[in-house]
Amino acid sequence: MSHLSKTTTMQRIPEPELMDDPAQAAAYAGADFSIPNALFVETALSHLGSGSGRLIDLGCGPGDICLRLARALPGWQIVGLDAGPNMIALASQAAEQAGLADRIELIQARLPDHGQNHPFDAVVSNSLLHHLPDPMVLWHALCDLATARAYVQVMDLHRPASPAAARAMVEASSGDEPRILREDFYNSLCAAWTAEEIHAQLDRAGLADLQLSRPTERHWMVSGYLAGQE
Repeated sequence: MSHLSKTTTMQRIPEPELMDDPAQAAAYAGADFSIPNALFVETALSHLGSGSGRLIDLGCGPGDICLRLARALPGWQIVGLDAGPNMIALASQAAEQAGLADRIELIQARLPDHGQNHPFDAVVSNSLLHHLPDPMVLWHALCDLATARAYVQVMDLHRPASPAAARAMVEASSGDEPRILREDFYNSLCAAWTAEEIHAQLDRAGLADLQLSRPTERHWMVSGYLAGQE
């Protein structure tokens, strides 16, 4: 595993598990996450290729990543799972408008109770972990949902070194977004885990062979195959 350290002095400040107030969900769905979402999907596609399989997106939110994956992987069944009813409603609407409702199944469920009885060939998650009171819930769900040789990919925010650094990051990357979205972004940065903390979580979950990287200044990414198969 690649362990990229970064000094931090700010203690983590948890935020609510659900970001599903109607105004929050609408602001999130309308925000421009095209750059990080494209990075996330392109990384996944570089490993998944073509063919067919089953993929689940944990914490799918309003469904942008599900849509991107469904368009790029016509042979795959895509499942999006989120605990927020408003987020699931927005994702369902987006899938309908994109003509992909028959390719994307959307499920409202809160981990660890995912309700899935069959394993997936790929398990991905973007920006869910910082919402969870217990981060191990995600890593255990990933192991529970994946086939023995599944590809897994998790990306989330990296907590800045100070509140001032978090504010600066918000202004630099989302200064034109609605105030509610900027505040949610700031709170998410403060609730995020550092790469050092993710390293320890992976060790606890028995996932130390996965690759840990920093694809951007404000993100970390975990990726790889559960059985080390590529």
